[in-house]
Amino acid sequence: MLYGLVVSIRNFMYDINLFKEHEFNIPIISVGNLTAGGTGKTPHAEYIISILKKNTHVAYLSRGYKRKTKGFVMTTIQSTIDDIGDEAVQIKQKFPEIPVAVCEKREVGIKKLLADPHHEIDAIVLDDAFQHRSVKANINILLIDFTREIFNDYLLPYGRLRESTNAKYRANFIIYTKCPPTLQPIDQRVIKNKLDLRPYQNLFFTTIVYGEITPAEKGLALFSDNMRNYSVLLITGIANAEPLTNYLKPQVGEITHLKYPDHYNYTAADLEKFNETFQQIENPSKLIITTEKDLVRLKSVKDQPANFFKQLYYIPIEIRFLDRAKDTFNKRILNYVTENRSNYKVHSAKNKIQR
Repeated sequence: MLYGLVVSIRNFMYDINLFKEHEFNIPIISVGNLTAGGTGKTPHAEYIISILKKNTHVAYLSRGYKRKTKGFVMTTIQSTIDDIGDEAVQIKQKFPEIPVAVCEKREVGIKKLLADPHHEIDAIVLDDAFQHRSVKANINILLIDFTREIFNDYLLPYGRLRESTNAKYRANFIIYTKCPPTLQPIDQRVIKNKLDLRPYQNLFFTTIVYGEITPAEKGLALFSDNMRNYSVLLITGIANAEPLTNYLKPQVGEITHLKYPDHYNYTAADLEKFNETFQQIENPSKLIITTEKDLVRLKSVKDQPANFFKQLYYIPIEIRFLDRAKDTFNKRILNYVTENRSNYKVHSAKNKIQR
């Protein structure tokens, strides 16, 4: 009750403009959720970046969760998770050509990104910013985990909700993530009725698509053997590993799962433990599998055991829209950014002339 009261008062202050929302003359796309824990923010942010970077200059900004630095940091390909956090490292490695930055205060981060003379920016993707109301996003994308229904949840700390479910009305796009690929239209209608959407809101459904089992070290061949003959040591430090384990179980002979908290910082001792556990698996056909996000953190460990990464593989993930809604989503995002990206350039040009 106390937590809910504080959050409600804060939101009310923003609603009546007593707390200031910073607006920018550039498309700002916020990707966030209502719940603490993973709803698939990173792969959805990656998807949005991938469709925007083809025709526009897009940048990515996050707070840099669990980093050891403070303030604004512009990333490089050499940046570590201590510098910028694991999600920003993953984004920078996947999209080295785009500006990636971290900053606790998003409005400060946006101003510094736009002031950087080395980058031309048409739009900014904000990660995990649904509750960061000091920045007024042009497009608010709310992600809801299909496997963790918000209407049966409670506010923190009793449950996982960061704020009341009524906050969903701030979203322009609501995406139900991690859906079964066979989700039926009747089930989608039930969800739509529960949400009680407003005319300005768009509802989409996505599912996770797992990629090929990929070696952690570059240069090694992709895994191509029959998985049914293999025992797998699975290492995860993510909010919800259930979809991954459900994906692997029918494909492998046996799984030994070492599960850690979300954003867990691995140590050299952990890697030694993984080696020992791996050696204890009697099946000679065996391998270690982890997630793409965990791989970033595992590679950051100092004093790594010899040959650990030669037996380590990861499974990349992507999102896929159900019901052929991909083109509709892409068109709406692209059209908005294309039509509004010139605002910042015109505004900047006017300022230069006045100066």
